[in-house]
Amino acid sequence: MGWEYSEKTKQLFLDAVHGKPGTHLGEIEDPDGLGEHGSVACGDAIRFTFRVRRHPDDPTKDVITTARYLTFGCTSAIAASEALCTIIEQTERTPIEALKITNNDIVQFLEGLPRQKVHCSVMGAEALEAAVFNWAQKRGVDLARLGVTLHTADQEEGRIVCKCFSLSEPYIRRKIKELNLHTVAEITGAIKAGGACASCHHAPGGLQDLLDETWGNRDLKLKVLPELPLVEPVQAAAPPSERVVDSPYQFSKKIEAAINEHVRPMLQCDGGDVEIIDIKDTVVYCRLQGVCKGCASAQQTLRMLIEQTLKDRVDERIRVIGV
Repeated sequence: MGWEYSEKTKQLFLDAVHGKPGTHLGEIEDPDGLGEHGSVACGDAIRFTFRVRRHPDDPTKDVITTARYLTFGCTSAIAASEALCTIIEQTERTPIEALKITNNDIVQFLEGLPRQKVHCSVMGAEALEAAVFNWAQKRGVDLARLGVTLHTADQEEGRIVCKCFSLSEPYIRRKIKELNLHTVAEITGAIKAGGACASCHHAPGGLQDLLDETWGNRDLKLKVLPELPLVEPVQAAAPPSERVVDSPYQFSKKIEAAINEHVRPMLQCDGGDVEIIDIKDTVVYCRLQGVCKGCASAQQTLRMLIEQTLKDRVDERIRVIGV
C-alpha cells in the first residue's frame, strides 16, 4: 500500500535523496549539538546534528547556522527531517528557541502527513530536543535554571510498554498528554507504539490502560489481577559442542519466519516488500520489491533492517546480499 503524500513532501524527499544543493541529508563533523531518536530495528531512526554561531559572552544567544540529519526510514521520515532543518536555518533560532518547533509545525510545513505517518514528525522533534540537551552540556548552559525542561532518554527510563519499539511508560504517558491522544490508534499513528505485534494494546498496563489513567476513563470497580502463570526455570545454554545445529531446511524456515514476522510488515507499510532468492550457508540473497526497489536507501534497508534483524533473531553470522 502506498501513501498519499503532499507534493511538497514528495519533492523534499526526492531533492534530499538526490543530494540537491540546499538540502540537509548528512552529518556535521564535531557538531555543537547532536541528538538521536528512534531505532533502526524498528525501521525509523534519526541522527540530528547542528552547528552554532557562538556568542562571545552569552551561550544562550548562540544561533544555529547549519543543521543536518541522517535518517533511516520512509519518505515521510526523510521529508520531515528536511522540514525540521529548513525551519531552523530559515528562522535563525537559538537552540533554546528551536525547541519551540513542534511536530505540528513540521506537519504544516509538509502540507500534511497521513495519520499513520505523524510519528515521523515526532521523531524529528525528539531528536532536536536531544541535540539541544547535548549543546547545553557542552556550553555549560543550565537549562533547568532557565525554566527549560527536556525529556532525555535517561530521564524516561521505566517499564517498557511497547516491547517491539522499546517505548517506556513515562515516554508514552508524556506523548499522550502532549499530542492529545485519546485512542490506541492515535497513539500508534503518533509515536508508533503498538504498531507491530499489537500485544500491548489491551494488555494489563498497556496502551488502553495508560489512556484510561490519563483521561480519567478507568472503570472504578476493583479489578482482580489474573494469577500469573508459573515460569519454567531457564536452563543454562549448552556448550558449543553439545548444541543442536539446524539443518539447512530448519535454518531457512527460521529466516523465512523472521522476514514474515518482523521485516515484511515494516516494508509493506510504505508500499515495499522483499523476496528471498536463495540461501547459501549463512548468506541470504534478497530482492527488494515495490517502492523499495531502486530506492536511494535500498542498501541501508538491506544492511540495517533486513540483515540486522536476521542477525538478532536467527544467527549473528548471517550476511544479506541484494540481487
